[in-house]
Amino acid sequence: MILSDIFQRFVQDSPVTVMTQAILENALPPATVDELFENHADLQYTRKLLFSDVVDLMSVVVCNIRPSINSAFKKMAPTLGVTRKAVYDKIDRVETGTSAALVRHTGAALTPVIDELGARTEPLLVGYRTRILDGNHLAGTEHRLEVLRTTGSAPLPGQSLVVLDPEVRLVVDIIPCEDGHAQERSLTDAILALVQPRDLWIKDRNFCTTQLLYGIAGRDAFFIIRQHARNLHWEFVGKRRDRGRIETGRVFEQTIRTTNDAGEILFLRRITVVLDKPTRDGDSEIHVLTNLPRKDASARLIADLYRKRWTIETAFQELEATLQSEINTLGYPKAALFAFCVAVVAYNIMSTVKAALRSVHGATVVDNEISAFDLAEEVAATNRGMMIAIPEDEWVVFQGMSPRELSPLLKQFAAAVRLSEFRKQPRGPKKPRPKRTSGAKARHVSTARLLMQRRTRVTTNRN
Repeated sequence: MILSDIFQRFVQDSPVTVMTQAILENALPPATVDELFENHADLQYTRKLLFSDVVDLMSVVVCNIRPSINSAFKKMAPTLGVTRKAVYDKIDRVETGTSAALVRHTGAALTPVIDELGARTEPLLVGYRTRILDGNHLAGTEHRLEVLRTTGSAPLPGQSLVVLDPEVRLVVDIIPCEDGHAQERSLTDAILALVQPRDLWIKDRNFCTTQLLYGIAGRDAFFIIRQHARNLHWEFVGKRRDRGRIETGRVFEQTIRTTNDAGEILFLRRITVVLDKPTRDGDSEIHVLTNLPRKDASARLIADLYRKRWTIETAFQELEATLQSEINTLGYPKAALFAFCVAVVAYNIMSTVKAALRSVHGATVVDNEISAFDLAEEVAATNRGMMIAIPEDEWVVFQGMSPRELSPLLKQFAAAVRLSEFRKQPRGPKKPRPKRTSGAKARHVSTARLLMQRRTRVTTNRN
C-alpha cells in the first residue's frame, strides 16, 4: 500500500490517531452507516441530511475533537448543506433501534479484525460463549426542554443495558431504554432475545429474577449471577461444603431448589465467598448462583469468574473518563441515547487500537502500563489537523479492506507507537486525610505563611 509523504509523517508522529481513523473508516464507511439507517429506522427517513453525516458529527463531539454539537455543526455546515435546526431535529429523533444497530454492527465488524491481530484473550470458560451484562443510567441533563423547566429534579434521559464480549473486549450489543426510571428487569424479554445455547451470562444481582434465570436455562444457556435477597423463591437442599480459598476469601457451596409461578423447579449451585475484607457496602459474604455443571466449573472457578465483571466496569470508566458519552445538553431521550451509542462505538474502536498494540508490544505491557485517557487525548488533539492535512480520498482505501488486509497495516502503525508517551503514572497509596479546622473564624489563609511556619518548625526540630 502506497501512502503519501504527509500520511507517512502522521504515521511517524501520531500513529495512534492514524490507527483510530483507519479502523473507523473500515468499520463504519458512510455507505454502510446509511444502509443501517434504512434497514432499522421505522419512522425516520432520509430527505437531504444523511445519517452517516449525523454519526460523523456526533463522533467528533463524543471523542472531544469538537467541544459541542454546535461547534461541530459550524465546522461541517458547508458540506452538510442543511440548517442547524435540521441537524438537531435529526438527532432528537434517532430511533433507539437504529442506535443499537450501530453498536451491534461495530462489534460484529471489529471482532474478526481482533482475531486477525491475534489479540483475542483466552476464553473465561472453555466451551462457552461468555457475555457480561450490566446497566448504565445516563446522568441528569440540563432543563432546556419546556417540560423540564418547572421541575427541580434531575431529568434522566434514559438508560442502556450493555453486553460485553470479554474475549475481544468489545461491546457487541446494547439495549437502549428511553425511560430512565424503568427497572432493569423490565427489559428481560430483550435480554432473552440475545441468549443462545451454550452461552454463559455473567450479571449483577439486579438481574437475579425468576423470569430471567428460568429463561436463560430454558434456552440451554448458563449464568453466573449474584443472588438478590428477595427476587427468588428458593430453599436449601443438601449440606454446605467447604471448597477452599480464592484470593478474596473462603469459598463454600450448597445446592438450592428454586420454583417459579408455573410450579417448575430449577436446581442451582449457590457459591458463597466469605470475604477477608467486607465490600464497600459492608457485605461480609457474597452469594453467587449458577446452573453450570460441576464437571465444567468448580466453585472456586465460578467465584473467580464472577469477579471478571470488572471488565465491563472498566469499560464504563473509560467511557466516562476518555469520551463525552453523556452530553448534558441533550434532553430528548432518543438524542441522549444516540450520543451514548456513538460513544460506545468510539470505545470499540479504541479497544481495537489497544488490541493492535497488544499484538505488537505484548498484552501485559499494554493492559497494565498504557493509559486509555492518554490514547484518547492524543486522538482528540491530533485528529482535526490530520483530517485537514490528509484528503478524504486517502482514507477511502481502508473502507473496503478485509480483516486479513487491515491487520498487517494496524500492526505496522502499532509498531511505530512510542509507548513511553502513553504510560500510566500510578500514584502511591493515599495518605489518611488529616482533620481540618472549620474555617468559621478564618475564612482565608495565606499559603506562603503556612509554608514558612512549616519550614520554621522543621528547622527548630532539627536543631
